[in-house]
Amino acid sequence: MDRSESLLTAQTAVPPATEAGAAPPAYPPGATRVPEPTPPPADPPGRDPRWARPALLGLLAATGLLYLWGLGASGWGNAFYSAAVQAGSQSWEAFFYGSSDAANSITVDKTPASLWLMALSVRLFGLSSWSILVPQALLGVASVGVLYAAVRRWYGPAAGLLAGAVLALTPVATLMFRFNNPDALLVFLLVAAAYATVRAVETASARWLALTGTLVGLGFLTKMLQAFLVIPVFAGVYLLAAPTGPGRRIRHLLLAGLAVVVSAGWWVAIVELVPASARPYIGGSQHNSILELTLGYNGLGRITGDEVGSVGGGARPGGGGGGPFSGQAGLLRMFDTEVGGQISWLLPAALILLVAGLWLAGRAPRTDRTRAGLLLWGGWLLVTGLIFSFMSGIFHAYYTVALAPAIGGIVGIGVTLLWRAARTAPVPAPAGVEPTGPVPPAGVAPTGPVPPAGVAPTGPVPPAGAAPTGPVPPAGVTPADGGSAPAGPVRRRRPAAAFAGRWRGLVATLSLTGTLAVTTWWSWHLLGRSPEWYPWLRTTVLVTGLAVAALLLLLSLLPRTTPAPVTRELASGGGAGADANSLITPAWRGGRAGRWLGAVAVGVGLAVGLAGPAAYALQTAATPHTGAIPSAGPFVAGGFGPGGRGGFPGGRMPGGGSGEFPGFPGGGNGQFPGFPGGGTGAFPGLPGGQDGGSNGTGAVPDFPGGGQPPAMPGGQNGGTGPDGGSRGQRGGGMGGLLDAREPSAEMTALLTADADDYTWVAATVGSNNASGYQLATGEPVMPIGGFNGSDPSPTLAQFQRYVADGRVHYFIGGGGFRADGGSDASGQIAAWVAQTFTATTVDGVTVYDLSSARQG
Repeated sequence: MDRSESLLTAQTAVPPATEAGAAPPAYPPGATRVPEPTPPPADPPGRDPRWARPALLGLLAATGLLYLWGLGASGWGNAFYSAAVQAGSQSWEAFFYGSSDAANSITVDKTPASLWLMALSVRLFGLSSWSILVPQALLGVASVGVLYAAVRRWYGPAAGLLAGAVLALTPVATLMFRFNNPDALLVFLLVAAAYATVRAVETASARWLALTGTLVGLGFLTKMLQAFLVIPVFAGVYLLAAPTGPGRRIRHLLLAGLAVVVSAGWWVAIVELVPASARPYIGGSQHNSILELTLGYNGLGRITGDEVGSVGGGARPGGGGGGPFSGQAGLLRMFDTEVGGQISWLLPAALILLVAGLWLAGRAPRTDRTRAGLLLWGGWLLVTGLIFSFMSGIFHAYYTVALAPAIGGIVGIGVTLLWRAARTAPVPAPAGVEPTGPVPPAGVAPTGPVPPAGVAPTGPVPPAGAAPTGPVPPAGVTPADGGSAPAGPVRRRRPAAAFAGRWRGLVATLSLTGTLAVTTWWSWHLLGRSPEWYPWLRTTVLVTGLAVAALLLLLSLLPRTTPAPVTRELASGGGAGADANSLITPAWRGGRAGRWLGAVAVGVGLAVGLAGPAAYALQTAATPHTGAIPSAGPFVAGGFGPGGRGGFPGGRMPGGGSGEFPGFPGGGNGQFPGFPGGGTGAFPGLPGGQDGGSNGTGAVPDFPGGGQPPAMPGGQNGGTGPDGGSRGQRGGGMGGLLDAREPSAEMTALLTADADDYTWVAATVGSNNASGYQLATGEPVMPIGGFNGSDPSPTLAQFQRYVADGRVHYFIGGGGFRADGGSDASGQIAAWVAQTFTATTVDGVTVYDLSSARQG
C-alpha cells in the first residue's frame, strides 16, 4: 500500500481461503480450529459498497426537492441582480459588463460571472423568477455532489454522504441556493476547486492543480477577492502533501498561480483597456475603475472598513466595526444572534473533530492523506471564518454560506475517522500463540489471510510486502511432508503498541460523545433564540442527544469481543507505526448486540445533530425571500429574522423600534437615533429635520417629491411578483436601498407609453429603486448613483445633456440614501430636477416629466 494513502481508505482484502477454489489454510496437528463465519459477498476492489450509489442519488434528489420546491414564491428575489439579468438577456454588451440596465449606464458593484449563467437561462426560457432562480438551485445540488466526490475519494462514501448532507441542510445554504445572489456560484466553484486540489495531491498532477487555479479565478469573476481566501490553504496542502519533490511542487504552484491570473484577469484587462466612453460606468467605484472596486469598496475595504461610498459600513474609532449591517466584529461573531442560526449549528462540532482528527493522524508521513484532507477543509474553515469574524467593513450573515462546504467536509471526515478508531483497536494474540515471520518495513502493509484468534499463522515467509503462499506450520511443528520448517524470527506484541491502540480508541470515543453533547447543547441554545417556534423541538433535541451521548459512552465500557478477522489496515487505522505482526480485529463492545446498538446510537446521534439545521432549512425553503439582505430561519430576538420580504420581519431591525438601527440609543420609528436633526422619518444631518416634506409625508430633503421615508424592508407587504410570488415592497426598504419598489399598474402604463422614443423610460436615485420599475416595464431605467446613490454616474452635466437630447422621459422621486462619503452627484441632479420641472403625483409617487426640456 502506498504510504501516501490514508489507512482508512485501503480496500479490505479478502482472505484467499474465502475465495472460490482456494484451499483452506493448513493447521498444525492438535490445534483447535476456530470456525470462520461465512463472509458477505465482497464488492470488487476499488469500488464503493452497493448501497453507496443509491444513497448518493437519494441525497441529490432530496437536495433538489429542498432547493426547488416553491421556488417561484420569492419573485424577483434580489431585484438588484434580477434587473441586471434582465438587461443581460436584452443586450450582449450589458451581458458582458454586468450592467444594471440594457442601455448600459452603470454596472452592478460585482464582477458579472453569476449574472451570465442566469442571463443565459432567461434568454432560453424567458424572463421569470423560475428562469432566474432555478440555475441557483441546480448549483446547490451540484455543490453537494461535488463535495461528496471530494470527501469520498479519501475517506469513503459514508464520509462523503455525511458531508453532502451537512452542506445541503445548512440553513444559509438553503437560503442562498434558492436566491439570486452571487454566492451560489461562488460556493460551487470553490467546492470544485477543492475537488481538483484533492486530485492534484493524489498524483502530484500539474493539470489538476492548474484546474484548481482556473476555478478560483472564475470565483474572482463571481465575487471578487472573497474567492482568493482559499488560495493559501489549497497551495499549502499541495506543497505539504503532494508525492513529489519540493522543486516540482513549487513549479506546479507557480503554474496554478498563472491559471488564476489568466482566468480572472482577462475580463479585468478588457474592462480597463476599453475607453470609459465606450462602456458603462463601473458601479461601486468613485473613479470608474474595476481595480478600484476590487481593492476598495468591494475588496480590501470590506476588511479594513475603508469603503468610500458605502452605507453604514466601516468600523468607527472605539467601536466594534461593521456598522448597522454588519453586527459586532470579534472572535464570536459566527455565534451571535445575527449569524449563529445561519451557519454555526455544527461549527463547534467541526472544530472539535478537526482537532481530534489531526491528533489521530499523529506523526504520519508527509504525504498522509488523512491529515491532508483535514488540513484542506479545516484550513478553509479557519481562514475564511476568522476573516469574516474580524472584518471591519460591511458584513452580511449570508456571506457565511462559504463556510458550509468546509464544515460539511470536516464533520463527514471527523465522524467517520473517530467512529472507525473507536470501534477498532489492536488486540494482542492469545497467550501462548506467537506470530512468526519477519516484520515488514514501516508503512508496508502485510497481505494475505489473518488466522483466527488462537491459531498460529502459517505459510512461508515472503519478501517484505509480498503475499505468503503455501501452508507452513509454525516453529516447532513438523510439516506434513516431513521436512523442517524454516524458523523465522519470533516477534511478540509490544505492550506499548497495545496501550497506544487502546488510548486511541478511548480518545476517539470521548471525542465522539463530547462532540455530540456539545452539538446538542448548542442546537438547544440556538433554538431557544426563537422560543415560540416549535418549542418541543428544542427539548427533544436536548434530551435525545444527551441520552445518545451517554449510551455511546456506556457502550465503550462494556467487555470487548472479537468477531471475524479483517485486514490490519482497516482495523488499526493506525499508520506506519502499527505493529504489523499482531492479530488485529474490530474491538466491538458488548458482542453483536453492542455492535448493533452502537450503530443505531450513532445513527440517532447524527439525526439529532442535524435536526436543528434541518428544521431551519425547511422553514427557510417554505418562506419567500426578497431584498438585498435575506436571512434564513424563523424570527430571532435581536437578530435579522426570517428574511422574507427584505430580510427584516415586520420592518424591524435588531435592537429597537421599527426601522431603528441597532447600536444607537433611543431610536423611534424610522428615525436614525443618536444623530441630530429630526423626528420620525427624517434623515440625520440634513436640513429640515421635521416629519414630512414639501411634497409628501416623510420626504427626504434635497430629493424632489420626497417619496417614502426610509423604513426598513419588510415594513409593508409587496403584492405579487412573477408566477404569483411575493415581490418587493411598495416604497422599498430605506427609500429603495435594500429592496425594489413595486409600481402600480397606473405607473407602469405611464412609463411604457412612448417607451421606444427614449433610451431610458425613467431615471431615479439608487439601483434597487430603479430595478422595480425596470422589471415591471421591461424597459431600461437609469439607476442614478448606482446601488447606494453615491457613485458619480451620471454627473449633473451628463444628466442635463441626456435630458436635452431627449434620452430620458421621467424622473421618479424618492430613493437614495446618505452614504459614507462618495459623490453627491445624485443630490445635485435631484435638486436640479426639482427646480426645473413640475412635479406630479401618480399613485402616491412623485414624477417629473423631463420631455419638456427636449431640444429639437
